[in-house]
Amino acid sequence: MFLRRSAVGLSRQAVVKPIAARTFTSSFLLRKPSPGSSTDPHAPKATPQSTAPKPGEPDARVKPFEEIQTEADLLPPGAAPGTVPTDLDQATGLERLEILGKMQGIDIFDMKPLDASRKGTLDNPIVVRSFGDEQYAGCTGVPADSHVTIWLTMSRDRPIERCPECGNVLKMEYLGPPDEAHDEHGHGGHGEHADGAHNYVEPKTFADFVRPEYR
Repeated sequence: MFLRRSAVGLSRQAVVKPIAARTFTSSFLLRKPSPGSSTDPHAPKATPQSTAPKPGEPDARVKPFEEIQTEADLLPPGAAPGTVPTDLDQATGLERLEILGKMQGIDIFDMKPLDASRKGTLDNPIVVRSFGDEQYAGCTGVPADSHVTIWLTMSRDRPIERCPECGNVLKMEYLGPPDEAHDEHGHGGHGEHADGAHNYVEPKTFADFVRPEYR
């Protein structure tokens, strides 16, 4: 009897906690369908339109290689919102120039292997074209793959290099912009180290005393 009365008293003093802190209310939101959309919930969702042209139509993203004149011509158009951009949509600068050239069958960086049908000599060397002050070329011997690749460094100061393994002679042909007579970098001088990029004295070797032309 005592336990029953104490239990009843505790139940009267206990605070009843609500199930939810906030009351449940219902609200309605009316949305207007966008133009071109379907009200059918089972209809396929519309996907963003791609920038790719239809067959037979010209591509606005591609500018003919021969019409590229300035750096502004190498800016990409970008991809449509909601689509994954391709290299053609977002490539800029030299990367875009290379892509546009390859689309027209032009290898602007001349990445084909060097001539390995003959061994270069000082009178008739293997010509390596370069747009920079230095150029690296790998020699694998004559015929090709006769020895491991040996990397040779050519520069505008020293355009001729000979492979120490097979004796193949390579010569760098500079195709970059011509030096001005007077500029802030000191280019356009006369004599040795005219480009101003490699003004240092190389250590002398035995060839300097026996065959100076090998240098």
